[in-house]
Amino acid sequence: MNIAVFVSGGGTNLQAIIDNIKSGYLDGVNIALVVASNDGAYALTRASENGIPAVVKSVKAYESREAWDEDVLNTLIEKNIDLIVLAGYLSLLGEKTVKQYSNRIINIHPALIPSFCGKGMYGIKPHEAVLARGVKVSGATVHYVNENYDEGPIILQKVVDVLPSDTPEVLQKRIMKECEQVILPKAIKLISEGKVVIKNNIAYVEE
Repeated sequence: MNIAVFVSGGGTNLQAIIDNIKSGYLDGVNIALVVASNDGAYALTRASENGIPAVVKSVKAYESREAWDEDVLNTLIEKNIDLIVLAGYLSLLGEKTVKQYSNRIINIHPALIPSFCGKGMYGIKPHEAVLARGVKVSGATVHYVNENYDEGPIILQKVVDVLPSDTPEVLQKRIMKECEQVILPKAIKLISEGKVVIKNNIAYVEE
């Protein structure tokens, strides 16, 4: 299964996927392309160090979102991409790409959807909101992507306790390590093995 990993920053989740491919856990999965939203993303360095083709597709570099969307889609088709993985990708995909890859795009969100999600809830912000609200657990969610932020069918979720001593940064790192980097590779594995079925906008996992 050829996957394209979309990134915007450090690429820690990309690294988790790379490591799980190398270990044999993601047998039959190939990162055919890394797509970055900006040329400053450290994830591009990770791709280069592991011999993975990478491109920068910044919306700002195009005359319109439609032109950007068309170019992104054409690039994915050229690379024979089976699944798009949004791993810390901060842009909303274009309509054509979302339509073409319906139920073949997944995202990792650093909170337990449907809480602390939606437009603007990215990076450190969900963790700040979690602490401000005083909830006792948080975590991460892998879900399918549709045309709206964080509204697609949920595939996997993993929980950690929110501790009294937590700062947004401490909570962010714990969720990244204990939740995101665990369930994102697992979701890719399940999809590659045909074990995820969507019915009435609900994803069912056959383990």
